[in-house]
Amino acid sequence: MLRVLAVDDEEPALGELLYLLRADPRVRTAEGAGDATAALRRIGRALDSGPDGEETIDVVFLDIHMPGLTGLDVARLLAGFARPPLVVFVTAHEGFALTAFDLKAVDYVLKPVRRERLAEAVRRVHELVHATTPPAAAPEQIPVELGGVTRFVAVDDIAYVEAHGDYARLHTDQGSHLVRIPLSTLEERWADRGFVRIHRSHLVALDRVEELRLDGGATSVRVGATDLAVSRRHARHLRDLLMRRAGG
Repeated sequence: MLRVLAVDDEEPALGELLYLLRADPRVRTAEGAGDATAALRRIGRALDSGPDGEETIDVVFLDIHMPGLTGLDVARLLAGFARPPLVVFVTAHEGFALTAFDLKAVDYVLKPVRRERLAEAVRRVHELVHATTPPAAAPEQIPVELGGVTRFVAVDDIAYVEAHGDYARLHTDQGSHLVRIPLSTLEERWADRGFVRIHRSHLVALDRVEELRLDGGATSVRVGATDLAVSRRHARHLRDLLMRRAGG
């Protein structure tokens, strides 16, 4: 059974989260902390006690927006330890999801917290904590919220990304998903995964480009069944990358 620490500076939210966690049969104990400083003190005792000690914590359910250190700050500090507890973010703000998963969060639960959604997060934690063999390296994923349900889309499944203001639409072979992340942020984060900016509105996975077309001075690419315009600013760089890839 899991030993849990929940962290939230809003007392009603913390109380509700603890109530739901303690009602889950997979949770052995659930403690609360009202700010990051108190949480770090409690986590420090857990780390000092060792993995089999009485003070051990398996997972921290972290709010993001708190006075002083944020939940993201806490997660960054924990990442510096050899065997830190797992982290699940619980927040009203969907815009930090990509950063959360960069910090190796197990899950990202949006407020108001639903019992079924929290149970899914607990299940994911429980499987990781009690795995009998080390899990295989999972492909990088991005969380997508749809009707209160979080799906995890593998970055390798994304063919291209379309800008929608402060949002981006991820296009896969199975459909598309809107996330609250600017295209410029994804361009920076996924550059080493082969995503290339071809237009102010589009980012494409280089290995999903099937055709490069030149027509009367205009450049476009075929990605699956979709034709995407390539701006003059990006055309030469894209051609160079595609030729380099074709040459091995």
